[in-house]
Amino acid sequence: QVQFVESGGDLVQPGRSLRLSCAASGSIFKIYTMAWYRQAPGKQRELVATITSGDNTHYTDSVKGRFTLSRDNAKNTVYLQMNSLKPEDTAVYYCNTLPARVNYWGQGTQVTVSS
Repeated sequence: QVQFVESGGDLVQPGRSLRLSCAASGSIFKIYTMAWYRQAPGKQRELVATITSGDNTHYTDSVKGRFTLSRDNAKNTVYLQMNSLKPEDTAVYYCNTLPARVNYWGQGTQVTVSS
């Protein structure tokens, strides 16, 4: 059974940075394409960024040039470096596989961008 635990969320001012972490249990982590998703209040969950087992990344247009996704297979951890944060980045951020597996959703980590 694979579990993901997200951390690193915080309340920050616009323009600041945060790094989110997603720690995975399970020995098969390294074969998954991993993804970060986010859900803002009153909105559907959206895909933010993905990274393949070969470290190929893809970003939704709204975060391109600001967010960077990386993975450390030795630590079973995926990172999302978020720079130049905007109020519209406010959301609960989740990691999961791509496609997402229902049983793998964690609690997420809250990111709030506000002055």
